[in-house]
Amino acid sequence: MNSPATVWLAFLVCATLIGTAGYQLSLAGDAIARRTGLSGSWIGLTLIASVTSLPELATGITSVTLAQAPNLAVGNALGSCVLNLAFLVVIDMVHRREPVWSRASRGHVLAAAFGVVLLGFLLLGLLIGQLSPTSAGSANPAPRWSLGLMTPVMLVLYVVAMKVVFAYERTHPAEPADENAASTLDAAIPPLRKAIVRFAASALVVMGAGLWLPFAAVDLAHTMGWNRSFVGSLFVAMATTLPELAVTLSALRLGALDMAIGNLLGSNLFNVTIIAVDDLFYRPGALLADVSLVHAVTATSAIVMTGLAVVGLFFRPRDRVLRAVGAISLALTAVYLLNTYVIFLHGT
Repeated sequence: MNSPATVWLAFLVCATLIGTAGYQLSLAGDAIARRTGLSGSWIGLTLIASVTSLPELATGITSVTLAQAPNLAVGNALGSCVLNLAFLVVIDMVHRREPVWSRASRGHVLAAAFGVVLLGFLLLGLLIGQLSPTSAGSANPAPRWSLGLMTPVMLVLYVVAMKVVFAYERTHPAEPADENAASTLDAAIPPLRKAIVRFAASALVVMGAGLWLPFAAVDLAHTMGWNRSFVGSLFVAMATTLPELAVTLSALRLGALDMAIGNLLGSNLFNVTIIAVDDLFYRPGALLADVSLVHAVTATSAIVMTGLAVVGLFFRPRDRVLRAVGAISLALTAVYLLNTYVIFLHGT
């Protein structure tokens, strides 16, 4: 048995590799889309969103195939969703001039609404899977289906969501928070060949670290005596969302507030869909029938947090609590901490 120091070191190395290479992967993917003209199509928007969440995808597939840790996979995807929403609090703290909710475009509500619908179908699939006689906890399990009932629905809904969001953004372009942001971004785009090389190298690192991370997480859970749902929802989710945080903070430095928020909400759409993709690779049966029911708490927390974000985007409150963050941000923080506490106590 490895020592706690060795286990933590292995996990931190994975997290560092994913955070660094994942950020470079996101930049290279965006550069390729812009250089080839794909950024002007909904296909390009889908590809960029997929690239941003590639660490979650690689970790999820490895968890349900090689590591045989379905709770880790579902915990990672849903934990990444609530963590992305918690990053909105970070944006609110960094954006010191005024509350972020008073400046962000209301167009983000559409992506948030699709996120709620996807999470709702996932929650429904989880409850159906747990109540079904084919579930792992059933006393007399019936013959098992190879896919969850909601998996095809979620895959189709993701494609529809991306097309609708893209169509809306084409007809309702958001004004940049900083008039120099667009020119700064264009000037920073590398040549196509350099972007492709950087993309390939970063993808290899992310895939390699993604293959290693589930095993490091399983060792961490075993060594520390924690459940896999908790480790996936907190620690693995933190590791795989580091690229999103880096991209978000970079956008804020350029004054592109809507880009920062759109990155987080768009990433959540793909994170939920990753669970459907994981189900395609999970051979023992329906993925959501084999995981802990405690993941319903995380899915519900993500729905509540998304709803709070929608309230903030419509109500546009300007007051700050202790001159730090708005009331909406405090509520987001409270829900995130409550979810983490419940997963720690009742996860498996």
